[in-house]
This record gives sequence, structure tokens and C-alpha cells, in this order.
Amino acid sequence: MKKIGLMAGWGDLPRAICIEARKMGNSIFVVGLEPLADESLREHADEIEFISVGKLGKVIKSFKNAGVKDVVLAGKVPKSLMYKSKIVPDLRAARFIMSLKDRKDDTILLALSDELRKDGLSLLETTAFTEGIMADEGVMTSVKPKKHHMKDIEFGLPIAKGIGGMDIGQSIVVKNKAVMAVEAIEGTDEAIIRGGELAGGDAVAIKVAKPGQDLRFDVPGIGKRTISSMSSAGVSVLAVEAGACIIIDKEDVLGKADELGISIVGIKA
Repeated sequence: MKKIGLMAGWGDLPRAICIEARKMGNSIFVVGLEPLADESLREHADEIEFISVGKLGKVIKSFKNAGVKDVVLAGKVPKSLMYKSKIVPDLRAARFIMSLKDRKDDTILLALSDELRKDGLSLLETTAFTEGIMADEGVMTSVKPKKHHMKDIEFGLPIAKGIGGMDIGQSIVVKNKAVMAVEAIEGTDEAIIRGGELAGGDAVAIKVAKPGQDLRFDVPGIGKRTISSMSSAGVSVLAVEAGACIIIDKEDVLGKADELGISIVGIKA
């Protein structure tokens, strides 16, 4: 049994990683980042400690004290916390933020990897623990996309990849070969709601990995919240990159999509 560290942010992915990693025979020590990580993680971790997202020094010390050498990042840590949060960073976090050349996702996460390495901690690829919940190629739901939806996917795929290559976001919303919304700092669900409302219904959402995606972090994922957002905004089809996008609670997500008349398609970029 190997002890794996999990730095857990917001959303359902940390829980899914805990479940999959333990199935593989690992022991999981979780640092839940407050106020983001869900208390329900206690049910799935072997050991857990909740620490403020701004206390980077304490997070690293906690992993080291637990005897962890390999760490997985899972769950969203919104960049908006840097701008509108009252979270007070500790000295190490403040120095880390000041050292950043810019605040792109890749810049922050690569710098975090370097910061962890200073203390002997290595980041593992998230996908090492998600084999059973990756998106498959082809239509995964009983509900099939229509021809005009597939044309929108074909139109939008290179645009989504281009946005990802500029480290802006991983998702776009398209209707009739026009881009309704592009994901930025607000996140996928909010972009889907905004794009669907602007489209007036029957839109297509596309979510892809960045070109040259670093599998240690920011791997795209969808879950039941994504399907709820699509339903409320009138988005009919979700296209995700096959083999590169995680579907959290995969069976439940596909079942919920079928119930709501939503089609989910796995596409190869």
C-alpha cells in the first residue's frame, strides 16, 4: 500500500479520485482546502486535514508530516479568490504569489509544482486515478445529437482548442456555427449558462483539454452539475474530448443526461 497525498479543492473530483485511488490499493491522505473542499471527503479518505487555501506553508508541512511524497491535485481552486476573497495568505503563499510572472492557470500550477518539489513532493498525473471514468469516443448517451449539432461541434472544436492553447479556458458554447460564450475565469458551468441563454436554446457546449495538456493538473472534467447547468440554459449537446476529459460519477451523469434529453458525445481532437 502506497500513501498518496490529495490536495482537494471544490467539486466532486476529489471524491472520485479518493474512491478510484483506494480501489487501486492506495492509502489516501487528504488536505482539504478551506473553504472549497467538501466535508463529505471524510467518508472517503484514510486521513484528512482541512487547511485554509491561503496557508501554503501549512499545506506542505502537513503532507510532509504525514509521510507523503507523491501528491495529486483535484478540484477547482478559483483564481477569483485572488481578487475578491478575504483569505489572508501566509508568508510562503504571499511569496509564491509575488513570484508569478503572470496569473495564467499554467503559470500558477507549474510554479506550484516547483514549490512542492522544493520540499521533496512530486505531483502525480491526475489521470493515473481516473481510468474508469474517462470520456469514451462516440455518443455515450441514448439521446443522439442531430446533424446540425454535429456541424456545430465540427465548427467549434478547433476554436475550443485555440482558446485552450491561449490558456483562457477549456469550454465554449456554439449555435449555428457562431460562438455564444467562451469560458474564462468564471468556469465551465457559468459559461454554459451564459452561452445557452444568449443562444435561446438548442446550443452545443464543447469541452476539451488544452493542447499539450499537463496531466498533473487542470484536466478537464464534467459532472452532474454540468448537466443541470445545460438543462437550465437550454444547451442540448455536450461534446467532450475522448480520453482526455473526466466524467465524474459517469453512469449517473449519462443517466441524468438521458432523462433530461441531453446528448453527450466523445470527440477526438
